[in-house]
Amino acid sequence: MSHRSRQLKVSSLARVEGEGALRVSVVDGRVERAELNIYEPPRFFEAFLCGRAHTEPPDITARICGICPVAYQISACNAIEQACGVAVGEQIGDLRRLLYCGEWISSHALHIYLLHAPDFLGYPDAISLAKDHRDIVERGLALKKAGNELMTLVGGRAIHPINVRIGGFYSAPARAELTALAERLRRALDDALDTVRWAAGFEFPDLRLDHEFLAATEPGRYAIADGTLRSSGGLSFPADEFGEHVVEEQVPHSTALHARLDGRRYLTGPLARYTLNSAALSTIARQAAAEAGLGPECRDPFRSVLVRGVELVYALDEALRLIEEYREPEPPAVAVPPRAGAGHGVSEAPRGTLYHRYELDTDGLIRSATIVPPTAQNQAAIEDDLRQVVSANLSLDDPALTELCERTIRNYDPCISCAAHFLELTVDRG
Repeated sequence: MSHRSRQLKVSSLARVEGEGALRVSVVDGRVERAELNIYEPPRFFEAFLCGRAHTEPPDITARICGICPVAYQISACNAIEQACGVAVGEQIGDLRRLLYCGEWISSHALHIYLLHAPDFLGYPDAISLAKDHRDIVERGLALKKAGNELMTLVGGRAIHPINVRIGGFYSAPARAELTALAERLRRALDDALDTVRWAAGFEFPDLRLDHEFLAATEPGRYAIADGTLRSSGGLSFPADEFGEHVVEEQVPHSTALHARLDGRRYLTGPLARYTLNSAALSTIARQAAAEAGLGPECRDPFRSVLVRGVELVYALDEALRLIEEYREPEPPAVAVPPRAGAGHGVSEAPRGTLYHRYELDTDGLIRSATIVPPTAQNQAAIEDDLRQVVSANLSLDDPALTELCERTIRNYDPCISCAAHFLELTVDRG
């Protein structure tokens, strides 16, 4: 097949959040560049946070994303509380972790069943999949509903929760309310285990990443709502050193900034979390991973659907543990009086590490804000993966190569609107 003057074009990428375009240039059988063009307009959240009170970021930043608002709320709380020199107690911390488990359950179920599984099963979308496999799609929706119910109980509602505040929560659920939900979560855990077994039967293209991985870590448990940052290359640093290692840069083809870790391309998200923290998974989650054929690390982006399944098992198991050990915090929030200073916060959004930094004046008004979402951090890695995939599959015809490029991007479940500060695909073969 000739590789000259070929152009592949997709008006919009299906089954991702947001819109963008991809341009791949092939010259003499070699991929010269692959550019993921995020053309959504800037959203200016960092700019209009300036001048707002230090109590407002959890509510404002939650609006950046309807899929993972809890991630924005918790990273914001971590940063503001650090700036004000306040530490919440174990009970509030555990309740935040429980809320975050709800978001992981909802988001991972959405991605696995509605966005990613159709790629492996030969369907254009989940609606078509449901026509032949209604039970599978209903299982995914039931899992997502379980996560939503947990977020609603703890956060006040599933989308843009209203119960989260600096210092904790406006109110804490009663133990009896959580106990009543636990039975639903136990059924969901069985569904999550079935999810991993089902996804283990997919056929996976062969691709191994050599990117550096970055994720939060915590002693003795799988990091979710906080942690120290660690890389597969041996780096370890707290959130307040994030800016010393991660540098963002503007690229001409995207409204999303690209990030480098000490000058290197890197990846955050499920593969990074699992590779760096798999030993900290609960027993049932480790067993599910082993039965699915996952070792202590995973560097195949197509198998990220399996890792998300394992994290789904973990989030449900962890939620049940937290409910079993739950003690209602009294009061549900600690005071966070303003003071001048800067604070940094990280947490593990379903798609990867989310970093916030705020500088406050003596009245607690925000002087500057920096938000680095996981999708922006992953842009350079996604582009490099696309270069590898296209280079290895130039013999495919245009529709097949286009489909493979879309699948490659969906491996990362990118939240494009979060990254804007998919897919129209054009391949020039000259």
